[in-house]
Amino acid sequence: MSDQTQPEAFSPDRRAAVLVETLPYIQRFRGSVVVVKFGGNAMVDADLAARFAEDIVLMHSVGIRPVVVHGGGPQIGTMLEKLGLESEFRDGLRVTDADTLDVARMVLVGKVNREIVSAVNVHGDLAVGLSGEDGSLIEASERNPDLGFVGDVAAVNPAILERIMAEDLIPVVATIGADTAGQAYNINSDTVAAALAGALGAERVMYLTDIDGLRSDVDDPDSRVSRLDVDALDALISDGTVSGGMIPKARACIDAVRAGVGSAHMVDGRVPHVLLLELFTDMGVGTMVLPAGETSS
Repeated sequence: MSDQTQPEAFSPDRRAAVLVETLPYIQRFRGSVVVVKFGGNAMVDADLAARFAEDIVLMHSVGIRPVVVHGGGPQIGTMLEKLGLESEFRDGLRVTDADTLDVARMVLVGKVNREIVSAVNVHGDLAVGLSGEDGSLIEASERNPDLGFVGDVAAVNPAILERIMAEDLIPVVATIGADTAGQAYNINSDTVAAALAGALGAERVMYLTDIDGLRSDVDDPDSRVSRLDVDALDALISDGTVSGGMIPKARACIDAVRAGVGSAHMVDGRVPHVLLLELFTDMGVGTMVLPAGETSS
């Protein structure tokens, strides 16, 4: 195709402009830890999952140290249904008895984790899969006896992640933790991403969601909040502006930033290469949560 007929979006000038725009961001984030929570439709759409893997590899290639954290609620639900096991939810959390925990471990560690590792390793031997049980990475505590083996993060020992990254590899973490007695628990992946980001002193933590960020009116795409600080986000939770399924992600963003993470981001995982758009361009395509008192990055 000649330059005369080539669409503007693919013209040499446009491509060069995009590359130049990314340069200061690459320089800024080189050597930094960026924790990415992988979830939503991006996890179950094969094409989006492949684009996600490309983003992670590109981040790694320019000197960023990515850490991938994932859950797998839909996949767990599908497997339980296949096995004839019913799911009960309380306050949005799946009640997890011993059988359900076995299924969760099998799906998260044996299936979802392996699939993410394989998608990344298409581009080279880069990804290493593990769970919070490995190397005592995540010490868990019981959240509520009525929920069974649903846990919270009691402590993080990031040594195994640091060793993996020191070998220039990419950790991919399934969110199963264990208590001091060795009992396993399934832990919310948003919570785990925040805890790991804080423990690693991450520059950013990024949450892939099924919405384009935080909205002041959930039904109005034009009401996306591009950036706010943790105190403002806390207030939006308190007054009910942030509600439902966005609350866990919002609280995780607050927890991460208050633990010392430079910023937390909610982005639409349905957009191909959304991680690169949010991390390396001036436009900003999601919601950035900043430390108290900050209004710009």
